[in-house]
Amino acid sequence: MSSSASTGGTLTRALWNKLFAFVVPYRSAWYMALILAVLMAVSAPVRPYLIQVTLDAAMGKGITLPSWLQQFLPAAYRQEIVAFVIFVTAFQLIFILIETSVRFLFSFTTARLGQWVVNDLRQAVYQKVVRWELRQFDRTPIGTLTTRTINDIESINDVFSDGLIPIIADLLTIVITLTTMLFINWQLTLISLIPFPLMLVATYFFKESVNKSFMQVRNAVAQLNAFVQEHITGMHVVQAFAAEEREMKKFTAINAAHRKANIEAIFAYSVFFPVVEVVLALSTGLLVWWVSGKTADAGLLVAFILYLNQIFRPLRVIADKFNVIQMGGIAAERVFKVLENPDVEPAAAEGSYRPDQVKGAIEFRQVSFGYEEGRDVLQDINFTVPAGSTVALVGHTGSGKSSIISLLNRLYPLTRGSILLDGVDINQYDPNIVRKNIGVVLQDVFLFSGSVADNITLRNPEISRAQVEEAAQMIGVHDFILQLPGGYDYNVMERGNTLSWGQRQLISFIRALLYNPSVLVLDEATSSVDSESEQLIEKAIDRLIKGRTSIVIAHRLSTIQKASQIIVLSGGKIQEIGTHEELLVAGGAYSRLYEQQLSGMEL
Repeated sequence: MSSSASTGGTLTRALWNKLFAFVVPYRSAWYMALILAVLMAVSAPVRPYLIQVTLDAAMGKGITLPSWLQQFLPAAYRQEIVAFVIFVTAFQLIFILIETSVRFLFSFTTARLGQWVVNDLRQAVYQKVVRWELRQFDRTPIGTLTTRTINDIESINDVFSDGLIPIIADLLTIVITLTTMLFINWQLTLISLIPFPLMLVATYFFKESVNKSFMQVRNAVAQLNAFVQEHITGMHVVQAFAAEEREMKKFTAINAAHRKANIEAIFAYSVFFPVVEVVLALSTGLLVWWVSGKTADAGLLVAFILYLNQIFRPLRVIADKFNVIQMGGIAAERVFKVLENPDVEPAAAEGSYRPDQVKGAIEFRQVSFGYEEGRDVLQDINFTVPAGSTVALVGHTGSGKSSIISLLNRLYPLTRGSILLDGVDINQYDPNIVRKNIGVVLQDVFLFSGSVADNITLRNPEISRAQVEEAAQMIGVHDFILQLPGGYDYNVMERGNTLSWGQRQLISFIRALLYNPSVLVLDEATSSVDSESEQLIEKAIDRLIKGRTSIVIAHRLSTIQKASQIIVLSGGKIQEIGTHEELLVAGGAYSRLYEQQLSGMEL
């Protein structure tokens, strides 16, 4: 999935249908907003007309009140000018209060509708993302996903709160106001609209210019999010290699593109709004010229000036609102690409087998796998792990050890072959059962911001503090945790940055112990800890793997000599299988690796 802008961007019928599926639960608010939009449009010409009537009455001109106004005005007041003016003015004040209340309800209803849709969309996107195959995260920058989940969905909110329904209200207001003007005096209306084509041309160019700029802004925002997310996460690498200035130049270039796009949009606004004012001034000047010398038409002149403002006021922003809709279309297209991405983990579509107990017998049958199509990193892997036994995976970096673990845990789909757990194809299991029964301790431990206890339990309310402390005591790190400020409530901060690698590894180990898995996977579990911590872990491992299926990946061959079988991998293929003694006697790849370690060479 690319972070670049879509070449489309308009809200097509198909895209509208998808978007309105999220509006359906709130259709009452949608209909209410439409009704309020009609009320605002219908009421727009009323106040200018009342002002015209008031001025005409004050200047002694004979007036004919419409029947709807006569219902409110007592007959006695129609001949008394002062009483008439006071009554109409009071009526206007009441009407203004009603009109203001309708506008408030309209703004609140459209904004609330947008927030409801945004809330449901964000939940749908996040629910989709957490069910993605992991290879999607390998391909998609985190910053891009952040933009999709936050910025793009917020643009969809603008479609409802400041786009579609407000445009309907504005267009209705313009149509009804023009109709009223033509009904009152069609000649004066046509005279006042002579500069109007200039307004239409300016609106078109403004819309195109701002749309282009906003698309550039959206691209730059996605690039900024991706760059900042990636470099803040990897800042220790940037600083360790003194790459601050080089990376700063890259950021400056992306930031400059963002600034340039925003300035272009600002320039378009700076040109368009004065043009609107000039066109309005021309229309007003033509009105004054046409009516000049006709003092009896003063009320008509004032009313028409107000009518023109009611037409030009929405025209000032209507082009911008069309851009809001267009940008919402681009955002919606991106968001629905996430929602309709077919790469959902296999677990979401298959697997309902939920045994009461998993013994832990594992079998790989002719398993092949590649992160990219046509490039297998595992080829024809075959091995069996009896329940309760320990198998070790050995090999150079990139030989496929971690890929085997990822497949076992159903994090990636198989390319070919099958994996059996207790004799049943792993794809037939409910994925939660598989992952609940396979505990994994990784080399690169990820901790979330929060307390030590939260990271151990992963905020599972069913796990008590007593269970956490019991698991910590089994590992032998209960005293270490109590020495931290706040003990189990100590905040490890984002990614566990306030703890050492060894301390993070110990917490991860407690996490695996706590869930009491049937299968334990130790992926380089002791490679990042000091000798003291390693001794603690090895003692706990001896207790934990007893009677439990265990898969151990380790560079230090001394830690796997007790394994019931050792599998030697190279280039994604199995080279040797046997016990420590058998493989040493065979004199093959394992024997060479062992001799290298004995001689102090790096694996």
